[in-house]
Amino acid sequence: MLNKYLLRNQKNIKKNRMFKALKYLFTVLYLLNLTSCSDVDNEDKKTVFRYNEHTNISSLDPAFAKNQSNIWVVNQLFSGLVQLDDSLKVQPDIAKSWTISADGKVYQFKLRNDVFFHKHFKFGKDSTRKVIASDFVYSFNRLIDKQVTSPGGWVLKNIQNYFAQNDSTFVITLKESFPPFLGLLTMKYCSVVPNEIVDYYGNDFRSNPIGTGPFQFKLWVENIKLILRKNPIYYEKDSNNIQLPYLDAVAITFLPDKQSEFMQFIQGNLDFISGLDASYKDELLQKDGSLNTLYNSQIKMHKTSYLNTEYLGFYLNKIDGKEPVHELIRKAINYGFDRDKMMLFMRNGIGISAKHGVVPIGLPSAKNVIGFNYDIQKAKNLVNEYQQLTGDFNPTVTVATNSQYVDLCEFIQREVQKIGIKMNVEVVPPSTLKQAKATGKFAIFRGSWIADYPDAENYLSLFYSKNFAPDGPNYFHYVNKQFDQWYEKSFTITDDVERNLLYKKMDSLVMDSAPIVPLYYDEVLRFTHKNVNGLGINPINLLNLKRVKKN
Repeated sequence: MLNKYLLRNQKNIKKNRMFKALKYLFTVLYLLNLTSCSDVDNEDKKTVFRYNEHTNISSLDPAFAKNQSNIWVVNQLFSGLVQLDDSLKVQPDIAKSWTISADGKVYQFKLRNDVFFHKHFKFGKDSTRKVIASDFVYSFNRLIDKQVTSPGGWVLKNIQNYFAQNDSTFVITLKESFPPFLGLLTMKYCSVVPNEIVDYYGNDFRSNPIGTGPFQFKLWVENIKLILRKNPIYYEKDSNNIQLPYLDAVAITFLPDKQSEFMQFIQGNLDFISGLDASYKDELLQKDGSLNTLYNSQIKMHKTSYLNTEYLGFYLNKIDGKEPVHELIRKAINYGFDRDKMMLFMRNGIGISAKHGVVPIGLPSAKNVIGFNYDIQKAKNLVNEYQQLTGDFNPTVTVATNSQYVDLCEFIQREVQKIGIKMNVEVVPPSTLKQAKATGKFAIFRGSWIADYPDAENYLSLFYSKNFAPDGPNYFHYVNKQFDQWYEKSFTITDDVERNLLYKKMDSLVMDSAPIVPLYYDEVLRFTHKNVNGLGINPINLLNLKRVKKN
């Protein structure tokens, strides 16, 4: 009897599991079809912009806008005091104007009076309320609240204090002058959030966002679908006094495979894709970087400079008692491979050969910095000098990289072999590389630096001696007293031209001892269908959908 009972019970368990699985499957299929239903799509002549996020999204809370996937969606939902245009100029947003004190330390922002949070029942009778200066006090406090554990707290590290002078005036005082500060405030970390809603949801605010952006939250089934709807009370208008945004909705999918993403785009199920992936680069692009003529009637390609420098970095301290890579070898590697050839064959011409310093093309100080051109004879001479100096006639180095950049590292490996350097390539998982880079475990590592804000200081901070990793971005443990003096002096210079001249000197000084091998300055690459207009493109690759139209 007991055995029959157990057998029957097991069958019931299996039936329940099957029922739950089928229920989940039908739910997923229903949610996947939401964007093709009359609720959001063409049946009601509504326009929906669709894109895929293959790296997933971890939070819709601006306090956790730490990577591009989070930043892109947070930018649609939230706004802050100021914003960047596509030319990287700081423009008003919720702050309609501002003043800066003569010493560059006190910033006073005057707020618009027509900015309202997305509607939510916690706001009471009117279901919304106007943004006031104290909302920014609350939002900034969250960034430095240890219980929130926001990765964006560093943005406020140079702030002495901030307060609401009244409902329409927000004041920030810095510890010391910092000319790029307005650019720093454009980061999505600095978005305004309502205390009532955050307090109500607690940690679940990550999946129940209420902001002031052009789109508002509708639905998120994690790893499957995210839907945003047009914010009907958004405050910005275009030059013809038409309220933004033009789109009715945004639908985001989460296909993890870039090849599948590309196929969905070609089939018309996605409106745009961003970047270049090995799985489709030769299909979509010709060797010179232009669009494959097969797609000219279907696709538009957009390209601009990207504030992203790809490099090989050298750890300049000993590792387990072993000396770091010698300066002569570092310079020999820099001279010993043809960056133009690498870009043509490895990247289909997308990107600019990094023959200058760490600061990428797209920022004013990047021009005329002394860097490294391809010079095989000079590279051989440096290797020979190293051999005579050290007695090491078989110099060998190892480069750590993740799988995405193996082809680039193997290209360099083959090239520097011609000048007498044996280079091994060690492939490690991205998480391992990140951790080891921060703790000085690899003598040479592949890295990149994408600008947090559009100022060369952001790149030069990588070489400031007080920024040693893991507490800062100086992964190389580079130390130069002259550089530190210039870096600190740059904070006191408010004139952009004068400051950029100093930046050039600092970048050239770093390159003189070659703590890195700049590989290329990346480019933003976007592909859209012909019926998409107004997407725009910018050097920080920020996705801004409020002016997008679909025909």
